[in-house]
Amino acid sequence: MEHSSVGREHRHSVNRVSCIAVLPQELEDIGAAELDALGAKEVKPLRRAASFAADMACLYRLHLQARLPFRLLREMSHFPCRERDDLYDGIQQALDWERWLHPSMTFRVDVTGTAPGLNHSHFTALQVKNAVIDRQRDLWGKRSSIDLEEPDLSLHLHLHRGEATLSLDGSGGSLHRRGYRAAMGAAPLKENLAAGLIRLSGWDGTGPLVDPLCGSGTLLIEAAAMALQLAPGLDRFFALESWADFNLEQWDAERQRAQGRACRQRDLPLIQGFEADPSIADQARANVQAAGLENVVEIQTGSFHNFALPQGPGTLVCNPPYGERIGAGSDLESLYSDLGRYAKEQASGWALWVLSGNPQLTGALRMKATRRIPISNGGIDCRWLHYDVR
Repeated sequence: MEHSSVGREHRHSVNRVSCIAVLPQELEDIGAAELDALGAKEVKPLRRAASFAADMACLYRLHLQARLPFRLLREMSHFPCRERDDLYDGIQQALDWERWLHPSMTFRVDVTGTAPGLNHSHFTALQVKNAVIDRQRDLWGKRSSIDLEEPDLSLHLHLHRGEATLSLDGSGGSLHRRGYRAAMGAAPLKENLAAGLIRLSGWDGTGPLVDPLCGSGTLLIEAAAMALQLAPGLDRFFALESWADFNLEQWDAERQRAQGRACRQRDLPLIQGFEADPSIADQARANVQAAGLENVVEIQTGSFHNFALPQGPGTLVCNPPYGERIGAGSDLESLYSDLGRYAKEQASGWALWVLSGNPQLTGALRMKATRRIPISNGGIDCRWLHYDVR
């Protein structure tokens, strides 16, 4: 197979680039739908990812506005990799390193997949670093430093079936970190997963939304931000801003576009959370304030038993403890039993969505789920359960 680096960069700089969105497991389909809605082309769901094509304006837009990806990878080079030497040679030719990585810049390497003789990601990453550094020494007689936290250039290598793909990670840190959540409970739900759960629930910002066990408030914050179309990436730095072909004018245009979508004046229904632990309730309020949503999301301190729900249909969402990280045994059974009783007494005509990692505990709700959507939450096999409350 012939090496495909010649003319690659020119092709990438015009029209569309090939990309991969890294997504939460089981949310590939709605993640792909989000990419499509934001202008990506040729979107195809994969395992924990989706492939797509985008021009640079669209790729910028996705970094600023997409809620579900962990990372967005821009594919720069494909080359055969059937042994270690193939990797070294392929990396040296994969990019015009003189243009993309001056020794004054820092970089990091992440690796997924395997190839013959390259079965450990740490070892493979080291081989990639060596190839890049040797090329830099040939060019300048000096080399870049490694920075794992805030690199100027973030490289991602994927090995699969004798093929290597070198990509640039435009994120500069996982996109699930929105920046509002300095304070977290004991078993935090990642922000992008929370956004995906709200999307799956079908809540569209027209009826009340209540989390009776709100913890650090992530489900409510993500729901409110989605309803107000607040772009999650507006207040962060992205690694793509250090790319050799970064277009500031285009980037500013996409930032203005994202800011223009926000409807901060929109009247939203009640969005409310209850948290029995006063210190965690304070954390939730701090997160709500950091997200700029203190006039939209209300956090009440106290057990849900003590609060009445508004009249008319609405949506209950919650991620109760399921004994993997917090909570234990009979206490949790009685919590779920109380939650089921509360829903029946207070929420007739409402939808109830519960993220469950323990079927025995959800049995204590004494309700029959109408939908069971598989979800992986931090490696725990869960179900996003929907109940029609009668």
